[in-house]
Amino acid sequence: MESTGFAHWLVMVVELSVAFVLLLLALAVVVLMATWVVDRNQTGNAVLRNFPVIGHFRYWFLHLGEFFRQYLYSSDREEMPFNRAQRTWVYRAAKDVDNTNAFGSSRDLRAEGVPFFVNAPFPDLGVDHVEPVPVTIGPHAREPYSHAAFFNISAMSFGALSAPAVRALSRGAAKAGIWMDTGEGGLAPYHLEGGCDIIFEIGTAKYGVRTPEGKLDDGKLLAICAHKQVKMVSIKLGQGAKPGMGGLLPGAKVTAEIAAIRGIPVGEDSQSPNRHLDIGNVSQLMDSIGHIRELTGKPVGFKAVLGGVEWIGELCDEVHRRGIESAPDFIIVDGSEGGTGAAPQTLMEGVGLPLHEALPALLDMLIVKGLRERIKVVCSGKCITAYDVAWALSIGADFVNSARGFMLALGCIQSLQCNRNTCPTGITTQNPKLQRGLVVTDKSERVYHYAKNVMKEVGIIAHSCGVSEPRQLNRGHCRVVGDDGLSIPLVKLFPYPQNESPAQAG
Repeated sequence: MESTGFAHWLVMVVELSVAFVLLLLALAVVVLMATWVVDRNQTGNAVLRNFPVIGHFRYWFLHLGEFFRQYLYSSDREEMPFNRAQRTWVYRAAKDVDNTNAFGSSRDLRAEGVPFFVNAPFPDLGVDHVEPVPVTIGPHAREPYSHAAFFNISAMSFGALSAPAVRALSRGAAKAGIWMDTGEGGLAPYHLEGGCDIIFEIGTAKYGVRTPEGKLDDGKLLAICAHKQVKMVSIKLGQGAKPGMGGLLPGAKVTAEIAAIRGIPVGEDSQSPNRHLDIGNVSQLMDSIGHIRELTGKPVGFKAVLGGVEWIGELCDEVHRRGIESAPDFIIVDGSEGGTGAAPQTLMEGVGLPLHEALPALLDMLIVKGLRERIKVVCSGKCITAYDVAWALSIGADFVNSARGFMLALGCIQSLQCNRNTCPTGITTQNPKLQRGLVVTDKSERVYHYAKNVMKEVGIIAHSCGVSEPRQLNRGHCRVVGDDGLSIPLVKLFPYPQNESPAQAG
């Protein structure tokens, strides 16, 4: 009796399953037929019109190819913007695991542009790396800022980044003793949560410190700079990935919280102006720097991507007319290889000087104008490994910022979805379901380890070169491979201006 009931139940389940499968097949046939009709009769796409239905596979393969190439087909050194070898180095540094290799490097040491360092025959005994010493920024500000770490977190806005990502960066930065740049999206409580030093950035839309008309609100700026963690103020003129264009935050990312922090409407695309409304020339830039420094008491500088350095020369001349105390306390130079959440391909690939050209040009102009010691130089632009950072210090930078390096430390897999609110690692999305994957306590430790390991390995390079501090690296310590496969010293590729020695050049 029971076996008969079970058999009847089993037959019924099988029949229902078969009916369900047949229903799905019928629906699939209907969908395919409808798609065929639509494709055949539409006029906007020749491939779909000639090859209805199957033409869609082309777009699926184009989309999936990006991921197959990353994991299956590309070699360790082929991908852009960061290849697998670079990403693996960052991941291992962030996890604080053994980062040594066996049997030789997979890096082509004969490729044009590859830098390497000139080791000293008799380096000091006793240590395998050397520590940085503090550098003072803004000696004429009421609250000068002294900071030792030469590798810090570059500008990334809350809104472009998720709250868990900002919290992890803040906590990790505090533990590593590095600063964190807020980016142009205003100061969020998550920036302050970890207790790290903060560089507050004022973008062209003046998010967080704006009046309803988009002008600077002194009261709001004073309230932000009242936080002891806020050490400096940076005026953003532009960034490497999109010179001459303001930032864009898609409306899908503009939550009520982000809108309140920035001072913008909820759910609407937020496009920054392509420049500050009140800064249209060097004189107005100097006025703005002086006003903000006097108002807040903090060191003030600016961030820019360079298309040339003639205007920097004009700025230096204006400094000499007004007095040395009027100079910007720092300049952040961003290379055209810089990244962002969203930018037109034309600007990202075809406008602005890359860092390897912009950084020495800026430094040389400051040397010629006698302002190299007064104005500290920070650089950013694809510097994510120890030898990238050591190269920048050899050129003469005082500090090196990285954004994407720290994103990789957070777990970024370079899925290239920063602009879609669909980041699979929870870093650049405001989707709570995706943010859940980013565990702050775990990722903050990775941020800490990444920063410390980069600086430690730069210290190893400095020790190998025979100097007692990483910032003592100069253009004589680094060589770059030329187009003939042979290397030349940086000091010959970018000679110091006449009558200036490396030591005098800073």
